[in-house]
Amino acid sequence: MKVGIIGLGSIARKHIAALRSIDPHTQFWALRHRPGSPVTPGISDLYTLPDLVAVRPDFIIISNPTAAHYETVNALASSGIPLFIEKPVFDSITHPLPQVQGMTYVACNLRFLDSLRWVKQHLTNRSINEVNVYCGSYLPEWRPQAPDWRKIYSANRDMGGGVHIDLIHEIDYVYWLFGAPQKVHKTFRNVSSLQIDAWDYANYCLEYPTFAVSIVLNYYRRDYRRTLEILLDDATWQVDLAKNTVCNLTTGQLLFESQQRFPETYEAQMHDFLHRMHTKHSEPFNTIAEAYDVLRICLE
Repeated sequence: MKVGIIGLGSIARKHIAALRSIDPHTQFWALRHRPGSPVTPGISDLYTLPDLVAVRPDFIIISNPTAAHYETVNALASSGIPLFIEKPVFDSITHPLPQVQGMTYVACNLRFLDSLRWVKQHLTNRSINEVNVYCGSYLPEWRPQAPDWRKIYSANRDMGGGVHIDLIHEIDYVYWLFGAPQKVHKTFRNVSSLQIDAWDYANYCLEYPTFAVSIVLNYYRRDYRRTLEILLDDATWQVDLAKNTVCNLTTGQLLFESQQRFPETYEAQMHDFLHRMHTKHSEPFNTIAEAYDVLRICLE
């Protein structure tokens, strides 16, 4: 298998590790800015997009800064090469959706977390009254190896950063579980002492016909918390995404638990992508069109 990579950062290395676990013989070509970039073992460097396309990779991973996604996807739209695009798909909804001639998938690996998949399976025919989503974490601890965390894209609005779009995972899985909302209300603010220009707090209210979803996201919580709470007629389910569990808070019963850990979702995601890529007439899954709908919830 031959794989092209545009944007050889930390997230790309997670996808590379997943691919090497699935197929140790995978060959990688990375588009680099200029000769002299640090050499990465097992990855061949190329310096122009036409050179990367000429390799005819089985697919291309787009994991450069979010602000560059639109230009990159547009440049590859007519190539026919399947595109595996890191979330969020773009940083803006001001441009028309590119018409890509080939398979696209926007990587939102929380769709492959066992606890959320259990909820997806067991929500059928349940009456929902209220949904609360929360994700709070501390941005300076995201990439401890970075010389200056304030320079990473997450902290910079002009690079496509900000908690409202950087943590689009939460909005994506709400869309995946419940579909598109009828109305969206949102608030973005800088409320912490992080001293970044990107938003560090976001609050969404998504209105559905019979219930509403509250989503709170922040960059400044020191004790990491990531939860989904669903209030049903007869019970309250709480999903702890960090522990990969589902509990019934009404009875105290543990409904589901998994030993799967977050990094393993990258391999599960890649397995699914490869299966769909190699299966004729496979059902589209989180294409750029669907991811664009999610982005509109974030930004419109």
